[in-house]
Amino acid sequence: MRNATGKSLFLLVILSLVLAACAPAAAPALAGEAGAAEPIKLTHWIGVGTGGSEQAECTIANVVEPYNEMTEGVTVETVLQPNVWEAMRTAVAGGGGPDIVTTPGPSFVFEMAKSGQLLPLSDYAEQLGWADTFAPWALSLGLVEGELYSVPHELETLILYYNKTVFEENGWTPPATFDEMVALSQQIADAGIIPFAHTNGEWRAANEWFIGEFLNHVSGPDNVYLALTGQKPWTDPEFVEAIDLLTDMQLNGWFMGGLDRYYTGTDDERRVMLGDGVAAMTIEGTWALDNMSNYFGEAAGNNNEWDVIAVPSVTGEDIYDLGIGSTYSINAASPNPDAAAEFLTYYFSPESQATLLVECGVAPAPVTLTEEQLTGLDPRFAKAFAGLTQASDEGNYGYTTWTFWPPKSDVYIYEEIEKVWAGQITSEQYLQGLQDLFQEELEAGDIPPIPEREVSS
Repeated sequence: MRNATGKSLFLLVILSLVLAACAPAAAPALAGEAGAAEPIKLTHWIGVGTGGSEQAECTIANVVEPYNEMTEGVTVETVLQPNVWEAMRTAVAGGGGPDIVTTPGPSFVFEMAKSGQLLPLSDYAEQLGWADTFAPWALSLGLVEGELYSVPHELETLILYYNKTVFEENGWTPPATFDEMVALSQQIADAGIIPFAHTNGEWRAANEWFIGEFLNHVSGPDNVYLALTGQKPWTDPEFVEAIDLLTDMQLNGWFMGGLDRYYTGTDDERRVMLGDGVAAMTIEGTWALDNMSNYFGEAAGNNNEWDVIAVPSVTGEDIYDLGIGSTYSINAASPNPDAAAEFLTYYFSPESQATLLVECGVAPAPVTLTEEQLTGLDPRFAKAFAGLTQASDEGNYGYTTWTFWPPKSDVYIYEEIEKVWAGQITSEQYLQGLQDLFQEELEAGDIPPIPEREVSS
């Protein structure tokens, strides 16, 4: 089912490759009926990143405010929230929080759903036709014990950003294979430039970006799939090799110049370093495409340009790891779940998602968009998602940890790796701990749904 799975993943999703027509968004029905009795106020928190509130304010202006204008009796009150995930889970755990609950990915939904903090959504999905909006595989990621608790937002992958000007000045060619990337990193370091602008100072879970990339791009996505489905252990040699290579690059000082800088640097600092040419590359998600240009060119005080490629793999094939950047759910404590469900229907309509992408730079949910709706995209954005589409069609997609690993294993992955980098445990010991914890979650049924994959022999 490799080709069938790949096509279902992304051919229905983005860019000029997606040509299906979209039905116009309908005005909310349930919310209007509920609002006839008395005015309803829904609360929705939007995170404010280190780059500022521009994207959040764009979302409010282009999606939330039009909804409020068209909906009689219902108002969505949006609150800009720094550290939104920490604030969200603390508030919801205490019986409060907003009506609309967002998380950083499907792995984070499991424990909230099992703790009774989220409202089951299966009835709403059927009643409001969500299956007609989302790609066929998408809603399966929100299932917990067969019940839908979340819908996916922000389709994303990790890519290699590089300072194109610095590369050209030094005669460097973007690497086509993983071995070439390692060799190039040494050349870059020898030239007195930091190979990768990486930090986890503001987001400790950034560790998992690199762990996931190395597992998929060194060990191979087929092996990752087999491990995720319990058909092979995480302690196998190909996974040890991946963690050893990551650790070597970290200890070489190729990530930000050393562990001390890696643990303390900010996102803004590392992007400034990339733009100014102090660093040459960075592995980061497509979520950075929208504001990367802020660090390049005259406005940033340099004359540099940037570009993107797929993170190189051992085989040289373009592998893009599939990720969901956030999920949307309804708070079990919401007094107005019908109105909240109607807002989600509007928010995830193709029209709203296309607007968020083109006007605000927010990566869309896996919904069907037309070519006309995507006019105006930065070509580098288009290149990244077109590559993701092709890779998935050919069965070369990988798996992001925050989307496909169970919740406890996911936290283990990005926290315990620091013990490997500190020399306190070996890669083998790290992976044995992962295997033990993963097996527990596998037996408990806490593994997110894994799309079926045909593994090459």
